[in-house]
Amino acid sequence: MKLGLVLSGGGARGVAHIGVLKALEEMGVRFSMVSGTSAGSIVGALYAYGYPPDDIFRIIKSMSIFKSVRPAWTWAGLLRMDGLQELLYKHIPENQFEKLKLPLTVAATEIKKGRIEYFNSGELIPAIVCSCSIPAVFNPVNFNGGLYVDGGLFDNLPVRPIRDKCDRVVGLHCNHINQEFDPNSLRTVIERSLLMAINANTQLSKGMCDVYIEPPNMSRYGSFDIGKAQEIFEYGYKFTKANYLPHHFQFH
Repeated sequence: MKLGLVLSGGGARGVAHIGVLKALEEMGVRFSMVSGTSAGSIVGALYAYGYPPDDIFRIIKSMSIFKSVRPAWTWAGLLRMDGLQELLYKHIPENQFEKLKLPLTVAATEIKKGRIEYFNSGELIPAIVCSCSIPAVFNPVNFNGGLYVDGGLFDNLPVRPIRDKCDRVVGLHCNHINQEFDPNSLRTVIERSLLMAINANTQLSKGMCDVYIEPPNMSRYGSFDIGKAQEIFEYGYKFTKANYLPHHFQFH
Protein backbone atom coordinates (compact mmCIF):
# COMPACT_ATOMS: atom_id res chain seq x y z
CA MET A 1 0.00 0.00 0.00
CA LYS A 2 1.26 3.49 -0.88
CA LEU A 3 0.93 5.88 2.06
CA GLY A 4 1.46 9.59 1.31
CA LEU A 5 2.67 12.21 3.78
CA VAL A 6 1.63 15.87 3.38
CA LEU A 7 3.28 18.62 5.46
CA SER A 8 1.86 22.13 5.81
CA GLY A 9 3.78 25.38 6.01
CA GLY A 10 3.93 27.34 9.25
CA GLY A 11 7.40 28.75 9.85
CA ALA A 12 8.89 27.66 13.17
CA ARG A 13 5.63 25.83 13.94
CA GLY A 14 6.72 23.34 11.26
CA VAL A 15 9.11 21.88 13.85
CA ALA A 16 6.00 20.16 15.25
CA HIS A 17 5.99 18.01 12.08
CA ILE A 18 9.29 16.49 13.16
CA GLY A 19 7.90 15.50 16.56
CA VAL A 20 4.83 13.99 14.89
CA LEU A 21 7.06 12.05 12.46
CA LYS A 22 9.14 10.68 15.33
CA ALA A 23 5.97 9.41 17.03
CA LEU A 24 4.69 7.88 13.77
CA GLU A 25 8.01 6.10 13.13
CA GLU A 26 7.83 4.61 16.63
CA MET A 27 4.39 3.24 15.67
CA GLY A 28 5.91 1.59 12.60
CA VAL A 29 4.28 3.98 10.09
CA ARG A 30 6.26 4.19 6.84
CA PHE A 31 5.55 6.53 3.94
CA SER A 32 5.93 6.00 0.19
CA MET A 33 5.96 9.64 -0.92
CA VAL A 34 5.96 13.17 0.53
CA SER A 35 4.46 16.54 -0.39
CA GLY A 36 5.12 19.83 1.42
CA THR A 37 4.81 23.59 1.44
CA SER A 38 7.26 26.10 2.96
CA ALA A 39 8.50 24.75 6.33
CA GLY A 40 6.84 21.46 5.36
CA SER A 41 8.98 21.33 2.22
CA ILE A 42 12.18 21.63 4.32
CA VAL A 43 11.16 18.87 6.72
CA GLY A 44 9.79 16.80 3.82
CA ALA A 45 13.00 17.08 1.79
CA LEU A 46 15.23 16.04 4.70
CA TYR A 47 12.88 13.14 5.48
CA ALA A 48 12.69 12.06 1.83
CA TYR A 49 16.50 12.18 1.65
CA GLY A 50 16.63 9.60 4.43
CA TYR A 51 17.31 11.53 7.63
CA PRO A 52 15.46 10.14 10.70
CA PRO A 53 13.35 12.63 12.68
CA ASP A 54 15.94 13.15 15.44
CA ASP A 55 18.57 14.11 12.86
CA ILE A 56 16.12 16.42 11.06
CA PHE A 57 15.46 18.15 14.37
CA ARG A 58 19.18 18.64 15.02
CA ILE A 59 19.61 20.15 11.54
CA ILE A 60 16.63 22.51 11.91
CA LYS A 61 17.68 23.54 15.41
CA SER A 62 21.06 24.63 14.05
CA MET A 63 19.21 26.93 11.64
CA SER A 64 18.92 30.08 13.70
CA ILE A 65 16.76 32.58 11.81
CA PHE A 66 19.75 34.95 11.91
CA LYS A 67 21.92 32.42 10.09
CA SER A 68 19.22 31.73 7.55
CA VAL A 69 18.47 35.21 6.28
CA ARG A 70 20.58 37.96 4.76
CA PRO A 71 19.58 41.57 4.09
CA ALA A 72 18.48 42.03 0.49
CA TRP A 73 19.01 45.53 -0.77
CA THR A 74 17.24 45.06 -4.09
CA TRP A 75 13.80 45.30 -2.45
CA ALA A 76 13.79 47.72 0.49
CA GLY A 77 13.29 45.95 3.82
CA LEU A 78 13.15 42.43 2.40
CA LEU A 79 15.46 39.53 3.20
CA ARG A 80 17.25 36.87 1.19
CA MET A 81 17.44 33.25 2.30
CA ASP A 82 21.07 32.51 1.49
CA GLY A 83 21.55 30.81 4.87
CA LEU A 84 18.72 28.36 4.29
CA GLN A 85 20.14 27.56 0.88
CA GLU A 86 23.61 26.93 2.34
CA LEU A 87 22.19 24.69 5.07
CA LEU A 88 20.25 22.60 2.56
CA TYR A 89 23.26 22.23 0.24
CA LYS A 90 25.30 21.04 3.23
CA HIS A 91 22.81 18.30 4.13
CA ILE A 92 21.45 17.43 0.66
CA PRO A 93 24.56 18.02 -1.49
CA GLU A 94 23.21 16.33 -4.66
CA ASN A 95 20.47 19.00 -5.03
CA GLN A 96 18.23 16.78 -7.18
CA PHE A 97 14.71 15.49 -6.59
CA GLU A 98 15.84 12.27 -8.26
CA LYS A 99 18.47 11.64 -5.54
CA LEU A 100 15.86 11.45 -2.76
CA LYS A 101 14.88 8.06 -1.33
CA LEU A 102 11.18 8.98 -1.47
CA PRO A 103 9.40 10.96 -4.23
CA LEU A 104 8.85 14.56 -3.09
CA THR A 105 6.54 17.33 -4.33
CA VAL A 106 7.16 20.97 -3.34
CA ALA A 107 4.46 23.67 -3.73
CA ALA A 108 5.32 27.30 -4.58
CA THR A 109 3.27 30.28 -5.77
CA GLU A 110 4.21 31.80 -9.15
CA ILE A 111 3.40 35.41 -8.39
CA LYS A 112 3.44 36.81 -11.96
CA LYS A 113 0.96 34.20 -13.20
CA GLY A 114 -0.95 34.12 -9.91
CA ARG A 115 -1.06 30.34 -9.60
CA ILE A 116 0.31 27.41 -7.62
CA GLU A 117 3.04 25.28 -9.18
CA TYR A 118 4.39 21.92 -8.02
CA PHE A 119 8.01 20.83 -8.36
CA ASN A 120 8.95 17.14 -8.30
CA SER A 121 11.97 16.82 -10.59
CA GLY A 122 15.23 18.58 -11.40
CA GLU A 123 16.86 21.04 -9.01
CA LEU A 124 15.61 20.56 -5.45
CA ILE A 125 17.00 23.31 -3.24
CA PRO A 126 15.86 26.36 -5.31
CA ALA A 127 12.34 24.85 -5.32
CA ILE A 128 12.38 24.65 -1.51
CA VAL A 129 13.62 28.25 -1.21
CA CYS A 130 10.79 29.34 -3.56
CA SER A 131 8.27 27.55 -1.38
CA CYS A 132 9.57 29.26 1.79
CA SER A 133 9.65 32.87 0.53
CA ILE A 134 7.04 34.48 2.78
CA PRO A 135 5.68 37.62 1.02
CA ALA A 136 6.69 40.96 2.56
CA VAL A 137 9.44 39.23 4.56
CA PHE A 138 11.64 37.57 1.94
CA ASN A 139 12.56 38.49 -1.60
CA PRO A 140 10.61 36.65 -4.31
CA VAL A 141 12.82 33.99 -5.95
CA ASN A 142 13.62 33.83 -9.66
CA PHE A 143 13.74 30.18 -10.74
CA ASN A 144 13.32 28.49 -14.14
CA GLY A 145 11.94 31.68 -15.66
CA GLY A 146 9.32 32.20 -12.95
CA LEU A 147 9.07 34.48 -9.90
CA TYR A 148 8.03 32.58 -6.76
CA VAL A 149 6.78 33.21 -3.24
CA ASP A 150 5.49 30.99 -0.44
CA GLY A 151 3.37 28.05 -1.64
CA GLY A 152 1.05 28.50 1.34
CA LEU A 153 -0.76 31.37 -0.38
CA PHE A 154 -2.50 28.91 -2.71
CA ASP A 155 -1.90 25.46 -1.23
CA ASN A 156 -0.64 25.22 2.34
CA LEU A 157 -1.44 21.50 2.58
CA PRO A 158 -0.57 20.11 -0.88
CA VAL A 159 -2.57 16.87 -0.99
CA ARG A 160 -3.83 17.31 -4.56
CA PRO A 161 -0.57 16.62 -6.43
CA ILE A 162 -0.12 13.21 -4.75
CA ARG A 163 -3.69 12.12 -3.90
CA ASP A 164 -4.12 9.99 -7.05
CA LYS A 165 -0.69 8.39 -6.60
CA CYS A 166 -1.43 7.13 -3.07
CA ASP A 167 -3.82 4.63 -1.56
CA ARG A 168 -4.04 6.66 1.65
CA VAL A 169 -2.80 10.10 2.77
CA VAL A 170 -1.74 11.39 6.19
CA GLY A 171 -1.83 15.20 6.50
CA LEU A 172 0.12 17.11 9.16
CA HIS A 173 -1.06 20.67 9.80
CA CYS A 174 0.62 23.01 12.30
CA ASN A 175 -1.48 26.20 11.95
CA HIS A 176 -4.42 25.62 14.28
CA ILE A 177 -5.93 29.05 15.10
CA ASN A 178 -7.11 29.73 18.64
CA GLN A 179 -10.44 31.46 19.14
CA GLU A 180 -8.81 33.87 21.61
CA PHE A 181 -6.38 36.47 20.33
CA ASP A 182 -4.52 39.36 21.93
CA PRO A 183 -3.78 41.99 19.23
CA ASN A 184 -0.78 43.38 21.09
CA SER A 185 1.23 44.50 18.06
CA LEU A 186 0.93 45.17 14.35
CA ARG A 187 3.17 42.13 13.69
CA THR A 188 0.82 39.74 15.53
CA VAL A 189 -2.22 41.18 13.71
CA ILE A 190 -0.53 40.76 10.30
CA GLU A 191 0.66 37.25 11.15
CA ARG A 192 -2.78 36.15 12.34
CA SER A 193 -4.45 37.68 9.27
CA LEU A 194 -2.06 35.79 6.97
CA LEU A 195 -2.65 32.58 8.94
CA MET A 196 -6.42 32.94 8.59
CA ALA A 197 -6.16 33.54 4.83
CA ILE A 198 -3.83 30.56 4.37
CA ASN A 199 -6.01 28.30 6.52
CA ALA A 200 -8.96 28.95 4.22
CA ASN A 201 -7.21 27.04 1.42
CA THR A 202 -6.54 24.01 3.64
CA GLN A 203 -10.21 23.11 4.15
CA LEU A 204 -10.54 21.21 0.87
CA SER A 205 -7.15 19.55 1.37
CA LYS A 206 -8.07 18.49 4.89
CA GLY A 207 -11.08 16.60 3.53
CA MET A 208 -8.81 14.69 1.12
CA CYS A 209 -6.72 13.22 3.97
CA ASP A 210 -7.46 9.79 5.45
CA VAL A 211 -5.75 10.83 8.70
CA TYR A 212 -5.40 14.50 9.63
CA ILE A 213 -3.10 15.47 12.51
CA GLU A 214 -3.34 19.04 13.81
CA PRO A 215 -1.91 19.75 17.28
CA PRO A 216 -4.15 22.39 18.92
CA ASN A 217 -3.01 25.79 20.25
CA MET A 218 -0.13 26.09 17.77
CA SER A 219 -0.92 29.79 17.28
CA ARG A 220 0.79 30.50 20.60
CA TYR A 221 4.05 30.05 18.66
CA GLY A 222 5.09 32.69 16.13
CA SER A 223 6.40 31.92 12.65
CA PHE A 224 9.91 32.95 13.73
CA ASP A 225 9.95 31.33 17.20
CA ILE A 226 12.81 29.00 16.26
CA GLY A 227 14.17 29.60 19.79
CA LYS A 228 11.23 27.49 21.02
CA ALA A 229 12.13 24.61 18.68
CA GLN A 230 12.62 22.09 21.52
CA GLU A 231 9.22 22.90 23.03
CA ILE A 232 7.44 22.77 19.65
CA PHE A 233 9.13 19.46 18.74
CA GLU A 234 8.17 17.84 22.06
CA TYR A 235 4.61 19.17 21.79
CA GLY A 236 4.10 17.58 18.35
CA TYR A 237 5.59 14.30 19.59
CA LYS A 238 3.55 14.10 22.82
CA PHE A 239 0.30 15.15 21.12
CA THR A 240 0.64 12.35 18.56
CA LYS A 241 1.59 9.72 21.14
CA ALA A 242 -1.39 10.71 23.30
CA ASN A 243 -4.00 10.82 20.53
CA TYR A 244 -3.03 8.24 17.90
CA LEU A 245 -2.36 4.51 17.97
CA PRO A 246 -0.86 2.19 15.32
CA HIS A 247 -4.34 0.99 14.31
CA HIS A 248 -5.19 4.52 13.07
CA PHE A 249 -2.69 3.89 10.25
CA GLN A 250 -3.57 0.29 9.42
CA PHE A 251 -5.68 0.62 6.30
CA HIS A 252 -7.35 -2.25 4.48
